[in-house]
Amino acid sequence: MGHPFPIREIARQAGLSEATVDRVLNGRGGVRESTAHEVRRAIADLDRQRTQVRLVGRTFMVDIVMQAPERFSTAVRAALEAELPALHPAVLRSRFHFRETGPVQELVRTLDRIARRGSQGVILKAPDVPEVTEAVGRLTAAGVPVVTLVTDLPASTRLGYVGIDDRAAGATAAYLMGQWLGDRPGNILTSLSSGFFRNEEEREMGFRAAVRARHPERILVEITEGQGLDATQYELVHAALERDPDIRAVYSIGGGNIATLRAFADLGRDCAVFIAHDLDHDNTRLLREHRLSAVLHHDLRTDLREACHQVMRAHGALPPAGPTLPSAIQIVTPFNMPPAAPTPPGRQPPPLLAPPAR
Repeated sequence: MGHPFPIREIARQAGLSEATVDRVLNGRGGVRESTAHEVRRAIADLDRQRTQVRLVGRTFMVDIVMQAPERFSTAVRAALEAELPALHPAVLRSRFHFRETGPVQELVRTLDRIARRGSQGVILKAPDVPEVTEAVGRLTAAGVPVVTLVTDLPASTRLGYVGIDDRAAGATAAYLMGQWLGDRPGNILTSLSSGFFRNEEEREMGFRAAVRARHPERILVEITEGQGLDATQYELVHAALERDPDIRAVYSIGGGNIATLRAFADLGRDCAVFIAHDLDHDNTRLLREHRLSAVLHHDLRTDLREACHQVMRAHGALPPAGPTLPSAIQIVTPFNMPPAAPTPPGRQPPPLLAPPAR
């Protein structure tokens, strides 16, 4: 009866003496068949619970490194902290390294400090540039597994990626845009926070390819490098609207949607269809006000749980698993909103503008 468990552990699980378990395991006889069955069942139970046994008392220190607007990093922090109780009996502690923008050298310095100091894992959202790829390599060499979140670094030594299929998301946005615009004329504004985030680039490619295939007459007008920040985004959108009087729809890949709507309103322009990404606090409010047509969303709690599980598997605390599938793409409209979440502490939401006259 092969097994990896000590006799004492089997005896405790079965509620039998160690001597009885020893006789069963070594076939010495003098034991009823029902008792032998109890020993076999105890071993099977222990095998199923082996993961939990390995986790008892384990503490994992994980660093969350992100370049993203504050509204999104706040959502990530809340999602992770909501998932921490579900990781018990393991204890996961997290250190957050958030920034909205800045030179890539600062981000690299943060990753190198983590490599020197040590960590059980890094969950990373960063631009796909050679300097970051090299820093991930140094983390891996230092024994720190890296899981990319939301946007991937496929040329790096990262352990895995957690997020949606971004090309499929872009194609989904194009499908919805085509259905809702119908035969009405108008150009579509596509807005990226940066051309260096792979997820945004792939969303744009998926969107552009689907529009070209289904609605070749549509003209796409692209703006980028707003970093998802309201002040920069407003200027970019305002300038694009002044240059092109035919823009009447928006596919927002990189955020800054309050600023985008403000630019439309200040110029007295109508936005007939507005599709965005992620149910952060701003987009939730905009949806409830019917200022957005739809938000393409993926469950951040599920993503963070999977990212933590990948880190734990790298340390042998969880059994191996198959390839991670892309996160499900949820289409959220004003009519299927999830229950309202409280406003994050210390953050007062900016006032929303009244919709422009139609």
